[in-house]
Amino acid sequence: MPGSPYTDLDRPPLHARRLQQALITPESLWTRLVLHAETASTNADAAEAARTGEPEGLIVAAERQTAGRGRRGRSWESPARAGLAVSVLLRPGQARPDRDWPAVPPPRYGWLPLLAGVALVEAVELLAELDSALKWPNDLLVAPAADRAAASGPDRPAGGEAKCAGILAEGVNGADGAAPAVVLGVGVNVTLRADELPVNPTGLPATSLQLAGAAATDRDPLLRALLRGVARWYGRWRAAGGDALACGLHEAYVRNCATLDREVRVLLPAGDEFTGTARAVDPDGQLVLATVDGERRVAAGDVLHLR
Repeated sequence: MPGSPYTDLDRPPLHARRLQQALITPESLWTRLVLHAETASTNADAAEAARTGEPEGLIVAAERQTAGRGRRGRSWESPARAGLAVSVLLRPGQARPDRDWPAVPPPRYGWLPLLAGVALVEAVELLAELDSALKWPNDLLVAPAADRAAASGPDRPAGGEAKCAGILAEGVNGADGAAPAVVLGVGVNVTLRADELPVNPTGLPATSLQLAGAAATDRDPLLRALLRGVARWYGRWRAAGGDALACGLHEAYVRNCATLDREVRVLLPAGDEFTGTARAVDPDGQLVLATVDGERRVAAGDVLHLR
């Protein structure tokens, strides 16, 4: 049947009712799920909901995006039901007495895309059983199946990494001076085939979980695991007032970050660039680099691209 979500049996649809039953519970962070067959951008949908006063906890997912966005306006698209496109609405600047969560100061919001990265790498390693790592500030890297087979020892391969997912955090200004909301979007290539992969302007080749040899590519449990992981880490981070060191988020991110101890080239929005060795991620989520001119720190919002 034309247009049926079951025309490609390798790509079954997500089930809104099952996801709601699993994720929208009395104790959960998540309050409402919107699942689109198609939308322009889940981040744009969640941002519009934020502007109309939607409370924290909204999930917007789509089987297909027609105008999905990555950082700096880059496009993120894939065939219907071949990936995950999900955005969540968070309001870290609002205290939550019901959960004993203080308001988080805006300078600490930079940890939110890193928090999503930790949740994503944990979900992928648990369900897809793939070696994966995070490229600061917003990419999930996996090693192609051939590279993993050739590797020896427990360490992740140093080369041969490909981008499998991206994360985009966007602020939404609050009304009357209220703290801004944050829309956190995640896009994952799950069952894209080689001829469907996007051209990646960052220089890293693109891949999908399926092409990387994932043990499982069922999007439903992957989405559940991702959102539960985000909720778990967000709860810890909120309870600590946004202190990534105190809640263990800093340690978890550093443990999974492939950027550290590598020489990188930083491209800045004004056209300037510099190179340095990534030495650390500081308590505010900034990347600390050793350069010929001394130590430099860069925030995700200050960087056009990291190579």
